[in-house]
Amino acid sequence: MEEEHCSRPALIATDVDGTLLRDDELISARTRAAARAVVDGGAQFVLATGRPPRWVRPIVDQLGFAPMAVCANGSVVYNSATDQIVSVRTLSADVLGELAEITTRVIPGAGLAVERVGRSAHDAATPQFVSSPGYEHAWLNPDNTEVSVEDLLSAPAIKLLIRRAGARSADMAAELAKHVGIQGDITYSTNNGLVEIMPLGVSKATGVAEVARPHGIGASEVIAFGDMPNDVPMLGWAGIGVAMGNAHPDAIAAADEVTLTNAEDGVARVLERWWR
Repeated sequence: MEEEHCSRPALIATDVDGTLLRDDELISARTRAAARAVVDGGAQFVLATGRPPRWVRPIVDQLGFAPMAVCANGSVVYNSATDQIVSVRTLSADVLGELAEITTRVIPGAGLAVERVGRSAHDAATPQFVSSPGYEHAWLNPDNTEVSVEDLLSAPAIKLLIRRAGARSADMAAELAKHVGIQGDITYSTNNGLVEIMPLGVSKATGVAEVARPHGIGASEVIAFGDMPNDVPMLGWAGIGVAMGNAHPDAIAAADEVTLTNAEDGVARVLERWWR
């Protein structure tokens, strides 16, 4: 794709882990400069991540500016500049109960957790990451509150996490897909035995569209970056969907093009076509 054939995008939406961040969880100087040039040039720069709002601050600190963030795979739109939750989509307690019953039957021994959200990223009035007893974490530095399964399922949640250590996320998702039906949408952002179920019809694409709409920006004016199955709807929706060189095959198949890896400034190399 040649630069002269493309008008400058009005909105950049980028995944965080495996895309904007290197594997050491840092943003390179080159990628930071490219993001800054996007904002200085008058375009919107949006984070689109599976992370909850409380895990956005380290990214904001590295960028040096506070963008809008689509969090929890589209369930939450978060204004990082004002620390306000703008909108929320949830799984009801009834749906959570149905999903828990299915999971217990289909993936015996799996642990359950839910993400909830308050009015800000660190709303102390709302325990935000709540897990069943003995839940085995898929990441370091867990910040969960262990409760009974009954308590875990007692209130709406922005996503349900299903964890089975030693399993492959792709296998778990395929098995759950045979049973979940209209209760929610299944996705995953890592292949180490963690699957996430979102409210039906919610994805990074719907979240980014919500951010874009007040600015009069349509999908054709958006360029999106991602690397995992939870990025697939966004990569397919955007006018230009860019998969990272390190991306999952499903993300590559959904994208219009493939850039270099997250360790090789893949995001910056694309943005520099328009912003230098």
